[in-house]
Amino acid sequence: MPDIAFVKPALPRSGALVLPLPEAAEGAEPASTLRQALEEATGGALARALEAAAFKGRKGQSCTLWAPGAGLSKIVAIGLGKPDELTPEAAEAAGGAIAPMIAQEREAMVAAEGMAPELGAALALGLTLRGYRFDRYRTQEKEEDRPRLERVAIATADTAAAKAAWAPMRAVADGVALARDLVSEPPNVLGPEEMAERCRGLEKLGIEVEVLGPKEMKKLGFGALLGVAQGSAREPRLVVMQWLGASGGKGKRAGGAKPVAFIGKGVTFDTGGISIKPAQGMEEMKFDMAGAGAVIGLMAALAGRKARLDAVGVVGLVENMPSGTAQRPGDVVKTYSGQTVEVINTDAEGRLVLADALWYCQERFQPRFMVDLATLTGAIIISLGHEHAGLFSNDDELAQRIMAAGKAVSEPCWRMPMGEAYDKQLKSDIADMKNVGGRPGGSITAAHFIQRFVDTRRGHMPWAHLDIAGTAWASKDLPTVPKGATGFGVRLLDRLVAEHYEG
Repeated sequence: MPDIAFVKPALPRSGALVLPLPEAAEGAEPASTLRQALEEATGGALARALEAAAFKGRKGQSCTLWAPGAGLSKIVAIGLGKPDELTPEAAEAAGGAIAPMIAQEREAMVAAEGMAPELGAALALGLTLRGYRFDRYRTQEKEEDRPRLERVAIATADTAAAKAAWAPMRAVADGVALARDLVSEPPNVLGPEEMAERCRGLEKLGIEVEVLGPKEMKKLGFGALLGVAQGSAREPRLVVMQWLGASGGKGKRAGGAKPVAFIGKGVTFDTGGISIKPAQGMEEMKFDMAGAGAVIGLMAALAGRKARLDAVGVVGLVENMPSGTAQRPGDVVKTYSGQTVEVINTDAEGRLVLADALWYCQERFQPRFMVDLATLTGAIIISLGHEHAGLFSNDDELAQRIMAAGKAVSEPCWRMPMGEAYDKQLKSDIADMKNVGGRPGGSITAAHFIQRFVDTRRGHMPWAHLDIAGTAWASKDLPTVPKGATGFGVRLLDRLVAEHYEG
């Protein structure tokens, strides 16, 4: 991702110049001083090019003028739409549209002096998110195919205000990039042990990181999580991350304040175990740890912007493999909660990982609420496609807040029903429950399974489950998301925290 700088408006002498232009009334003078200077420097070439392209500044419109003189490589005009409809989300989308248009330039300037400082920062966020690229393993890429953009200057009249607005956005963008990096890594590189080590890298941000290995988890009684992991040569890990922002990022929680808690499914590769998946598309199962990736990215974002609250992130990290030691369909495991589970399908493993992680998180931290994220079911993709994450919750207020936060950052969720009839589908003949409830309502019965590990003995515990199986990976470029890992959940939950739980 390029470096972002906020500068005073001045016509650049090299690189690309981007002009974000709103729809203007007929005959209105250009509001951008940089545009006016450019018109003079090019002898009106820009105005003629915009007229020839019928460019009106409508949202989604763009026009490129190549080598127009004035020392610039090219000028790009991007439409912002009606001025009174220019929201932060629209500015982000414009930034995302700009990113591929200047990717081959070394440097570029965006003339945002006609935009409010916070909108200029939002544009920079969209450009940064869309400019993400995972190229760690490309060794023979042609120079002309490799993005070269190193620096983008955002020209704004109020650089101080823009920088202040950008600082927390940059921290969130870094969290999204971290989540995308983790999900993009190949499974031979990123197993449970390596993923836990990368969590330790958050300590430099002031996050307390604790890693539990198989011995510690066996002593605690994590029968569900360990059962999933027992077929793999790679040892499982449980990572606990604490950001103590209410107490300045250090020491114990201020005044015993309850933290907010986020729990992620981290199956670094999912073969399905003995209930093995079909070969076609199995390579995609490297991103079955996207829930954990989102939690790790979120914790980095909260610490990076010095969020004023205490937050806990817990991720269960396992690899689900078939072998002579693998869990069998028909096995019964005892979970950390004491409840027993008959394993009907070893490919319904994520819920078993979450079962122990959720109960442990609640018992140890007694949080204000818990949100878990998991690429849990293919059924949610059948229900909602790749447009929405499935949202399940036992608390209307928490669910409404999550949906509003998701809408605000273009990570939408759709609340799914829950009810006793679905829960009954989990009845087992020999244990407290089965780990699957059959094909009908598969995402819902999976959520009910997880809900059984939300401890209500001390009273109501607000809980939400996000099934992100359809949103964790993009098969095509989106406005602020390039094809590949999306980092879904980082921005959504950061917005949830910022709007309702800080201070």
